[in-house]
This record gives sequence, structure tokens and C-alpha cells, in this order.
Amino acid sequence: MKLQPRLWAFSLVVLGSAAALSARTFYAQTPPSQSLNTTIASNRSALKPGINRVTFQSESETVVGNLYLPANYKSGDKLPTVIVTGAWMTIKEQMPGIYAQKLADRGFAALAFDFRSWGESGGKLRSFESPTVKIADIKNAVSFLQTVDAVDANRIAGLGICASAGYMAVATAEDSRIKSLIAVAPWIHDPQILETVYGGKSKVQELITIGRAAKTTFDRTGKAEYVLATSKTDKTAVMYGDIDYYQNPKRGAIPQWSNQFAVASWAEWLTFNPMPVAKQIEVPTLFIHSEKAAIPDGARQFFAAIPVQNKQMEWLSDRTQFDFYDQEQTVNQSVQSIADRLKSTL
Repeated sequence: MKLQPRLWAFSLVVLGSAAALSARTFYAQTPPSQSLNTTIASNRSALKPGINRVTFQSESETVVGNLYLPANYKSGDKLPTVIVTGAWMTIKEQMPGIYAQKLADRGFAALAFDFRSWGESGGKLRSFESPTVKIADIKNAVSFLQTVDAVDANRIAGLGICASAGYMAVATAEDSRIKSLIAVAPWIHDPQILETVYGGKSKVQELITIGRAAKTTFDRTGKAEYVLATSKTDKTAVMYGDIDYYQNPKRGAIPQWSNQFAVASWAEWLTFNPMPVAKQIEVPTLFIHSEKAAIPDGARQFFAAIPVQNKQMEWLSDRTQFDFYDQEQTVNQSVQSIADRLKSTL
């Protein structure tokens, strides 16, 4: 498969780090999990309009999230609810929180949470991009929401942005409690797409080998290898170059976000292939993307394979991948389409 030229502006930042990773990484003790407030939202009926800090358990670890409720919420309301997840290596205060707040403004309950090993949630290997872990966390988030008084347990949707669109799609295919699937700027790859993005089959295999070795070292010693998630100067960074969203404190470079990536992540990320589960999607689906955003052909391929008739693909013109994360016009247009869609499908 030949990727269209528009992809290269996005993928070259990844190619640079892929080429340099084997040459140099830095070695560090695994950062300790951040402390958690164990008194958070223990009474799930004591919810208020606005942002409610919540916790739930996922595979023996504590996950921390924010449950957004409409300004007119009152006790006893049972609301259609959306689980919102973000791009790889991100936390709840970045794009998930933006979408969750805007959906709450439109009458939905919305949950944004930190996946295990990210942000405030538990997990020993920090900054570990594990599709397996993240898919399980989404399913456990559904279980948690079904215990929350404000949530209509039969009207829960999943919204995945960028890489987590693939995670959300797999969770939806495997968990019938998710009643509607939304993907915004979905990064959905298969082995062929990965080889094009990361510089060929041999380079992909090299990164997988490096990742597996790092995971073995961590399992044996408790020490982890890390590289920067992004940098303008360090070519070993996963996203190398001038990438304003992740480097601008007014956008994604917020104090809560750790600019690091566990090298062990490469093995899981590069062997994850959500494409086959498209044929298992049985719920109403909405994809929102742009030809100028990341791998539109992957999204197009996945969407075409979804067998349900109740599906919709919306293309926004001249929007980059990062526009979908926090640019007001793009986010508002996307959220309005999402809200309209969910009102007719949940």
C-alpha cells in the first residue's frame, strides 16, 4: 500500500525517532505511582453538576477519572453517557477532558480517565502504551459506570480519539454494553500501514525486539527504559520535531503530563492490529476524520468493513490531526456531530 503524500507531514516525526531509537535511550528507575485520594467519590450517589472526581478498579489497580455532568443535573437523573479516551501517551486533562466537558454541556454524562500507568492512575511501569491494558480499562470503566446513579446503564457510548479509536473499537466489538461507537481522527493501522509509517518491515521488527527486551528487563529488575515522548532537539523522541500541541504549555504540554514513553511499549503498539475487528462491530458508528489528518486510508478501510447499516463517516476539510485535539472550531464541529448522532442512536 502506498500512503498518500499528506500523511508524511505527520508520520515523519515518528520516522525520525524510529530510526534513532536503537542508537540511544536513557535508563531510569520506574517513577513511583502518583498518590491517590482514597476518599474520592466513594458515595457514587453524591454527585453534583460539573466535574466529579471518581475512582474505580481495573485489574487490581486504581484508575482515576473525571465524570462530567450537565449544569442542570439533579439527583435521580439517568443520563446517556460517553466514555471519552484520547490519543496515545495522553491523559484525561488533555483532549479527553475537552470533549467530555463539551458533551456534558450538551446534556450527556461523560467520563474521561487516566489509563493504568498514565497520569494519576496506578500501574508499576509508567508511561506504558499497552493496547491490551487500555482495552481492559475501557471495559472496566463500563462496569464502573453501570454502578453510578447518574448513568443510564443501557445507554453507554464509547468515543475514541486518535490511537484510542482502535482500542475503543476492540472494546466495542467485545463488550455488548457499549451501545454506540464514535471515532474522532482515528489512527487505525494494520501491519502494512505500520511498515510504511515506521520505515519498513525490518525497522518495525527492530523496534518490536527493542520493546520486548525492555519489557523483559523491567519484569526482571523493576527498572524501565524511557525516551522522551516529544522533543524539538532529541531525535530519540517518539515524536521528534516542531509539534506544537505536545510542546506548547497552552495546549497539550500541561504540568500533569509526563513527557516520556516506556520503550517496552513498542512491542505491544507495533503488534496491535485492530483492523480485523471491524467485521464484529454491531452498533451504530460515527467516524469523523480529515484527509489532512493521520492515516485517513486506515480509517476508511476499517469503516468500510463494518457490517452495520447504521454507520456514518464525516470528513472535515483542511484539518490536521492536532486540530481535532483542541482547536475550537474543529472540536465544536466534531462535538455537535457526535451529540446529534448519539441523541438518535443511544
